[in-house]
Amino acid sequence: MKLPSRRALYVLVPVLWLAVLASAAGAVYVKHRSRELFVELERVNRERDRLEMEWGRLQLEQSSFSTHAFVENVAATNLGMRTPPPKQIEVVAP
Repeated sequence: MKLPSRRALYVLVPVLWLAVLASAAGAVYVKHRSRELFVELERVNRERDRLEMEWGRLQLEQSSFSTHAFVENVAATNLGMRTPPPKQIEVVAP
């Protein structure tokens, strides 16, 4: 096997040194970028969890709007309506 000449080594060693330096810089950049993306992912997950809790609260609030007690309370306070006494209620059958 023939060894490379001295002239080839003068060119090959700096090229290999630059390749190693570039790959090390690339590894550092990729590690930094992956940490940035992980932090962003965690922030987005926290925001998603917050929005899911808010959505659940809104669903509970919406379901309470249709309850009998809520409708009766709004009718009494906002409209001045009241439930008639049982003697005044008449059932009409067809």
